[in-house]
Amino acid sequence: MTRFPELGFYVLAGAPKSPADLIDEVRTAEDLGLGAAFISERYNIKEACTLSGAAGAVSDSVRIVTGATNHNTRHPLVTGSFATTMHYLTGGRFTLGLGRGIPLMQDAFGIPRITTAQMEDFVGVMRRLWKGETIFGHSGPAGSWPVLRLDPDFDAEIPLALVAFGDNSLALGGRAFDDVILHTFFADETVQRAVSIVKTSAEAAGRDPASVRVWSCYATVGDHLPEPLRLRKTVGRLATYLQAYGDLLVATNRWDPEVLVRFRSDAMVATFPGAIDQVADESQLEHLATLLPEEWLAPAATGSPEQCVAAVRGQFALGVDAVILHGATPVELRPVVEAYAVTA
Repeated sequence: MTRFPELGFYVLAGAPKSPADLIDEVRTAEDLGLGAAFISERYNIKEACTLSGAAGAVSDSVRIVTGATNHNTRHPLVTGSFATTMHYLTGGRFTLGLGRGIPLMQDAFGIPRITTAQMEDFVGVMRRLWKGETIFGHSGPAGSWPVLRLDPDFDAEIPLALVAFGDNSLALGGRAFDDVILHTFFADETVQRAVSIVKTSAEAAGRDPASVRVWSCYATVGDHLPEPLRLRKTVGRLATYLQAYGDLLVATNRWDPEVLVRFRSDAMVATFPGAIDQVADESQLEHLATLLPEEWLAPAATGSPEQCVAAVRGQFALGVDAVILHGATPVELRPVVEAYAVTA
């Protein structure tokens, strides 16, 4: 079996009916040779610890990466023991992935917003605990605790990943993390700039830039999928990102902000009840397609399986180390991965 450690996928893409779908997805991914299974967290049926354990239990070779959870929604001992449990359960195949979260959602739920300093401090705490250290009187940006301790016999090297968007997060990823996961629908110039920030920051911190793996999160939606589903996975997904943090995505890609203003002022968008990619019907998605420039939808692998492979390989040419084939299940990705294998 040929394996592709440079390729990953997200489990439970979209709005799954049951978390049990993960079991077949992970097994299919291993059969295809995919190297990493990424687990996004949602406050519904996608709790990251549970899904990670399930993925670890039904797999033998695939890396399991939380992509991402937030460090401030659990006590550090809970997160630390989650990571060590997964590490030893999977024989070292687990990566703890963190992210900032969505500020609007955090505000609504009363969860404090996350800063760069907090994440950097938290990473330091995790690495010390995983090495068996007992930490007394920690007081830093991530919090203050009288004593933190897991097991003095631990001597674990557990990779840490960061889902990074802006320049500060990307620089943090380079100096403190092992993997950096970029966002979907990043323009080519944005990908190149992000890779440069990560690698330059790693070097400035005295690290080998090659030791920090940068993942492109690349929408992969081939023509072998039905048109309504393709609309949901491209137009619907981008529209949902614009709902949640459109200003950041537009600014990061240096897109025209007036397009975002027009998008938000559209009567359907302004009154839409929920996440567009989860509940919009086909006619609504077709309408949304008229509001989004082709340039904004272009950063994706589309067309025939061979065309998708060419687009994925184009991401490597931009400087990334690995690619997440985003927004599709392993079954949906099979023709693309099989075409990739032919040219491997």
